[in-house]
Amino acid sequence: MPIYFYSEREQPYGVFSNFSPHGFIVDGRYYPTSEHYFQAQKFVDSPDDYEAIATARKPKIAADRGRERSRPLRSDWNAVKDDVMRIALRAKFDAHTELRELLLSTGTETLIEKTSTDYYWGCGTDGTGKNRLGELLEKLRETYRVEPAV
Repeated sequence: MPIYFYSEREQPYGVFSNFSPHGFIVDGRYYPTSEHYFQAQKFVDSPDDYEAIATARKPKIAADRGRERSRPLRSDWNAVKDDVMRIALRAKFDAHTELRELLLSTGTETLIEKTSTDYYWGCGTDGTGKNRLGELLEKLRETYRVEPAV
């Protein structure tokens, strides 16, 4: 039976959302959510844009700013976005034992970000999306089975 998640307010799996308030540190810097980290990474070559996103008051603001195409998106974004998400997820789940335990408790179930608008990270309206966020969480779950958190 697949496990669906989307909103950080849904229990118990809403914590798999990038909007969940589970901060972490990457490269010596604190990010309040994985959404903050992910969206900021789009603008590593533009310090002002990076800061505006990394320090946004809420993850929704970080997401909206990160999607603004008036900002100078890094040229290699499509090539690195999955790796950026992988780093964010590993840092988030390493930093929060309870999240790691919940992820491991899902066994071998398929994890699906149930969103109607995102056909890359989620399943999309009709379920034909790539569900990359769910897939990356499943891979992280497998990683934790063989190697502990750092």
